[in-house]
Amino acid sequence: MSLKVSDIGEKELVKYIISNSKEITPDDTAITKFGSTNLISTSDMLIQSRHFPENMSYFDMGFKVVTVNVSDLAAMGAEPLGFLLAIAVPKDLDLDSFKELIDGVLSACDYYSIPLIGGDTNEASEIIISGTALGLCDRPLMMDTYSIGDVIAVTGDIGHAALGFNLDVLDNVYVKKALKPLARIKEGIALRKSGATSATDITDGLASELHHIKRDLFGFMIYEELLGISDEYRQYCENLDLNYLDLVLHVGEDFELLFTIPKDRLKYLDIDYRVIGEVTDSDVVEITLENGFVESIENRGYEHYVCE
Repeated sequence: MSLKVSDIGEKELVKYIISNSKEITPDDTAITKFGSTNLISTSDMLIQSRHFPENMSYFDMGFKVVTVNVSDLAAMGAEPLGFLLAIAVPKDLDLDSFKELIDGVLSACDYYSIPLIGGDTNEASEIIISGTALGLCDRPLMMDTYSIGDVIAVTGDIGHAALGFNLDVLDNVYVKKALKPLARIKEGIALRKSGATSATDITDGLASELHHIKRDLFGFMIYEELLGISDEYRQYCENLDLNYLDLVLHVGEDFELLFTIPKDRLKYLDIDYRVIGEVTDSDVVEITLENGFVESIENRGYEHYVCE
């Protein structure tokens, strides 16, 4: 019996594509020599039934497709250059809804200072939006060029979007993070200029990203007490019968940057950040819990194709 794509999941499919192409950069984006600099390019597709919660507005759908692509530019420390939009919609979609969606795209392009420069339209049974973001960068930040002793940090709170997806109120900081995440483009540029050694964006969960960027003979130690999990967050999770660490580690959609940097370079960072751990020589990904116990962090996060 032949394997199905659901048997191996998205990351293994991507590995297959990369292994059979000599030109693909195994990082957050493609990197192409472009005169005296590098063209940074990335593409991401969003499907209504898979990526947009039912309570998400058409405006926020449009905004998000730009965010997820710009977030990859941010992880490389790139300066935005241009955005391409390919969109397919049902023929019976209200015109006002289509206009609201495009308004969201244009608003996000203004917010990130990345002009909409072209694209394509088509018909589909549901809304499908594919974006391509282009940027420029002399020295891109790679995802796995860290050294033992570097600290591990994030640009903001993680796990907030994961909680927001489980709440049914609108005027709430967690729900806002779920419905309208923001890419950290300015932070990515600041990281590159300040001497960060590596970076990636958190889309599939902290645990999944850590395992994805791990190299042989290197390890990561994360400290629960440094994750900034508030009493309010824990209480929400308890009320909903959710494991707070599971949300923080394994869900994602925060679009914060996960980065490494030598400890003596932290003083040059002029952005908000939170140190959460360190690069070690343990060859494992683990967490020190608040009670002092050390546990391995399971390689689990959001992944396309895998049956839930």
